Amino acid sequence: MYTMKKYIGMLVVASLGGLVAVGLYKLIDHDNQSRFESDYVAKFANLSESNNPDFVAVAELVTPSVVHILTTVPASQNQMEMDPFGGFFRGFEMPQRERRGSGSGVIISSDGYIVTNNHVIDGASKIKVILNDKREYDAELLGTDRNTDLALLRIEEKNLPFAVVGNSDQVKVGQWVLAVGNPFNLTSTVTAGIVSAKGRGLNLIRDPRNQETQYAIEAFIQTDAAVNPGNSGGALVSTDGKLVGINTAIASETGQYAGYAFAIPSNLMKKVVDDLMKFGSVQRGLLGVQIQDVNNELAEKEGLKEVKGVFVAKVNENSAAEAAGMKDGDVIISIDNEAVNTSNELQEKVGKKSPGDKVLVGILRKGKNIELTATLRNKEGKAELAKAEKIENNKLLDCEFESIPREERLKLKIANGVRIKKVGDKSPLKKAGIPNGFIVTSIDKKLVSTFTDIKLNLEDRKGGVLFEGINPDGSKGYYGFGL
Repeated sequence: MYTMKKYIGMLVVASLGGLVAVGLYKLIDHDNQSRFESDYVAKFANLSESNNPDFVAVAELVTPSVVHILTTVPASQNQMEMDPFGGFFRGFEMPQRERRGSGSGVIISSDGYIVTNNHVIDGASKIKVILNDKREYDAELLGTDRNTDLALLRIEEKNLPFAVVGNSDQVKVGQWVLAVGNPFNLTSTVTAGIVSAKGRGLNLIRDPRNQETQYAIEAFIQTDAAVNPGNSGGALVSTDGKLVGINTAIASETGQYAGYAFAIPSNLMKKVVDDLMKFGSVQRGLLGVQIQDVNNELAEKEGLKEVKGVFVAKVNENSAAEAAGMKDGDVIISIDNEAVNTSNELQEKVGKKSPGDKVLVGILRKGKNIELTATLRNKEGKAELAKAEKIENNKLLDCEFESIPREERLKLKIANGVRIKKVGDKSPLKKAGIPNGFIVTSIDKKLVSTFTDIKLNLEDRKGGVLFEGINPDGSKGYYGFGL
């Protein structure tokens, strides 16, 4: 009996001990859980159907403003033809043939202005634009800027859907964006992703063999939205439908999408397009410094206290920086009170300015913060803009030409043509009897659709020329003259 009571007592004590242990565990676990919840911001994210991103509305809004661009590039004397396996035949003269290209563009105004990449239309003798609703137009090239890889086109049409340009400076890493374009000739393709980084440089635009690219600006918006060949020149848009970039490049070892794509910021695009419209060329303000990013190695070598900013290796003579009092060895840390930490960021911020603009430059000099005001200059060292001139200077041989709207071509039952708006008194066309209003449909049996076609056929031309077309009274006209 004693033994039985002894066992029962031990069981009771063990049970009480277990209950106490469980109670203490619960108390300790509750305390730990509370501490985790109070000390850490991270929470589990519950994804419901209503919280999923919905891009239908923005895709419907933006897609009509993105166009398909087809180009024809004439064969060159030493053209190297691509073989079917992706390499080049080298050391052999290949048969000359035209090359066809495909890309994208974005309508930025209702009256037909279109922005695209320079590399999409570079060297093209024909540029055709196909709208989202399948209407086709011959496009006029108004201007290009190799330093940003941008080009401006125009088609003769009104009341077009156009993209509303947003503020790319407000784009944040991690936000959703859509890429709209025509990869692999698949028209009106929409993909989605997030902004992966900003201010990326790829050493893609600058070409040591080409002096035109010595002032190249690369400060790409990086995204993981799927982009492939044919997307170049297309739109990168935010979820509110604003154009924040022009898709330009992909990072790939195969030539196909491998995870990252790059777009020119819309604020830089606006600067380039505005200049092309007003001046016919980009009016770029220059600080006039040779720069490099500050890293650990450079900071140690130059005795810099902090690893930040952009190091000024040399201040150029007769430059805005020299006039402002900048010195070799300074470190630029801000432009107009906005921090800069890489060469790409600095070039983008200055690249949006024009000659004559004043910028506030924050620098570190021997550990001290200094602010300088620099008046930017052009590449000739002058703080002034070029004389404004109308971009559509469609004059040649003392004649002024103009495009013909699609509706008028349909009424006249012609597929192509360029009207001679005014024949000058000293023009050889005047002597040939060609009247004002004559529509040139072909030159020496070659069809013409744009003023560019006229230029290609007549510039530096010597000998006889045959114009065929439509007279102002609707009759067919044939005129021959010498140049």
